Formats: sequence, structure tokens, C-alpha cells
Amino acid sequence: MSIASDVIRGHTDAIILAQLIQGDSYGYKINRAIQEKTEGQYELKEATLYTAFRRLEQMGCITSYWGDENTGARRRYYSITQAGLEMYDRMLAEWEQSQALLQKLITP
Repeated sequence: MSIASDVIRGHTDAIILAQLIQGDSYGYKINRAIQEKTEGQYELKEATLYTAFRRLEQMGCITSYWGDENTGARRRYYSITQAGLEMYDRMLAEWEQSQALLQKLITP
């Protein structure tokens, strides 16, 4: 069974920030980690991922820089900022509150 996109859609920023808490990374690697973590049940569309990167960078939650790979294409890496850590903490608290509320609403 695949995870319903509607349930996850509003949490893209939190998902990306959670990956960046583990260390700087680039788009393909972040998406691959999401796929592995969900055992292939979920992946972000490339357009969604890069739109979120731009939005998070404009908000000051992440910064980006070009890697200096010796072989292959240059990669743009993303790093979480202090503002991003604070936003992640708020999003996680909201998620936990929403999850508890939904559990009350859908459990008979």
C-alpha cells in the first residue's frame, strides 16, 4: 500500500528539515533517503523538492552551497540553519498535536 500524498503534502518542509538535521546533503540523496526510509512507499517529486528548497532558503531555514566534486556533476548542497532547527521543532510539535487529535477523531 502506498502512502497517500494528501496526508503527507503539508509536511514536505518538515521532512526535508529532518533529513538535513542529520547533515548537509543534496536533492537526489535526500529523496533517496526518503524512499529508503519509507521502503519505496513515498518519494518527493523533483519539482516539489526544489520548490521546497527555494522556499526554505528564502525563509532562512536552510542555506546552500556548491560542492567541489572532482568527478561527475557539481552538486548543490543544503544545510540547516538555527532558524531551520527552530522551525523543525515547531513543526514536530504541531505534528504530534495533530496526530493526537486525529487519533481521537477517527477512533470509535
